[in-house]
Parts: sequence; structure tokens; C-alpha cells
Amino acid sequence: MAHRLFEGKEHAEAYLRFRVSPSDHLIQQVVDFVEKKKGRPFDLALDVGCGSGQGSTLLAKHFASVVATDISPAQIEMAVAHASMPNVTYKLSTAEELPLAAGSVDLVTAMSAFHWFDRPRFLLEAHRVLKPHGCLALLNYTLDMELSHEGCPSDTLNAICEEFYAALRPHFSPHLRTTSKPLYKESYEAIPYPHKEWHDERVRRTVPLSGFIGMVETFSNYRALLKKDPKTARRLSSITTHKLMTAMKVTSPETEVVVNLKYFYVLACKPAED
Repeated sequence: MAHRLFEGKEHAEAYLRFRVSPSDHLIQQVVDFVEKKKGRPFDLALDVGCGSGQGSTLLAKHFASVVATDISPAQIEMAVAHASMPNVTYKLSTAEELPLAAGSVDLVTAMSAFHWFDRPRFLLEAHRVLKPHGCLALLNYTLDMELSHEGCPSDTLNAICEEFYAALRPHFSPHLRTTSKPLYKESYEAIPYPHKEWHDERVRRTVPLSGFIGMVETFSNYRALLKKDPKTARRLSSITTHKLMTAMKVTSPETEVVVNLKYFYVLACKPAED
């Protein structure tokens, strides 16, 4: 069963503003895999669960055209309103019934979205739309992000972050338990393709402290707490921000910090048809 989240306009706006996209290096790893396994030309990429389109824009630099789909009208509306690449087309669609012809796609991606799909049905659909030797890339990162700031011990900052994460753990979806990584591992093992790879990679991003807090506030466990008890959720964000600013000895939440994200991703290549 697919899980419908992140559908409100306010949440879509927060996604656009705060969610970080994969690094150019990580996207290049995906593109290199496609080139090695399938080869050029790179005609069409399909980005499923595209949200507000950050990852779709990165793919557009490498493919002649990109189709980006999401189940949320608010996310698609936000992506279209802020579209910057003319070769990206946004469509409202479920992950389990993709709006493309069989054997038409060079690369299917799902960036921080696959764990919300009906995974077996999506993988069958991805297989259907992929060309022979077309590739699949499933990317996500863990929520235990680490912070660093010049002149401040990282252990101090990350102890404060861990308090933040610990307060949110009881609000994880039962579907995810406390991390989505095992769901990706299970699917990696289940994908029947002979050519597949599992990767772990750290991605560092410099963002304002307010941007880090805003990113955590887009996560499903924070949104669950916000829906249940808005006052507690907002107080938790405020207290965490204050503690981090005090530790950093700064007075502005716009002070930049380095966020260390722990990405993991699956790459797989569809074999030639019999």
C-alpha cells in the first residue's frame, strides 16, 4: 500500500524551501552507472515522487527530457510554479501506475520517496517502463544528520541534535519504524536484476541554521507531532534552535552550519529482454 503524505500546500512550500537535493557528485554517480550499463543516448529520465522538483532539475542537465511525477497536487503545483528547466514535464501520478509507455525510459529515479510507495508494485512498473538495459536509482538519506560549525565542538552540536531526533522518534510512521534503510535493503535484495549495486555516501551541505531546523520540520515524524500537538512541536524547534545558537555562540539563526547527510542508494540495470 502506498502512503500519502506531504500533500498540503504549506508542506509543499516547506519542501521547496528547505529540502536538500542530492549533490551533483551523487547524481553524476547515477549518470555514470547508466552510461556504463546502457550507454548513450540519454533520451528520457523519469523522476517518481519528485516533490517540488529539486532532483528533477538535476537530472535535466544530463537527459534530453525528464518526466517528473508526484501523487500530491500541491507538490506538482509548486514544482511547476518554480520550474527552471524547459526539458522537465511535471505530471500528477501515482508511483504504481506510471504515465509512460512500456520500454520508453532510460532511467527511473526515486529520491527520498521510494519508502512511501507500494514497493513491489512500483518496481514492476519501473521494470515495465524501462528500456532494455535501462537503469533504476533509489536514493535516500538517514535522518540522523550531523552538524559542524567552526570554533564549536561537533560533539556538542550533535548531542543537541540527538535530543531533537530522540524527541521525534516516537512519532515515526509504524511503516518506517525508526529508519527507512532496512526497506531499501530488503528491496535491493529482492530486485531480480543481475547487475545491481548498493552504495553509502556522505554529502555535506552548508545551510543557515534556520534551514537545518526547517528541513527537520519537513520530515514525516515532525509533521506527525505538529498535527497532534502544534504547541509542543514548535516549542521543540525553538528550544533546539536556542541551544544550538548558544553552543555556537551566535545570535542569528541565519548563521551557516555544515550539515553532514548520510546517503544510501540502490543502482540496478534491467537486463535485455529475452
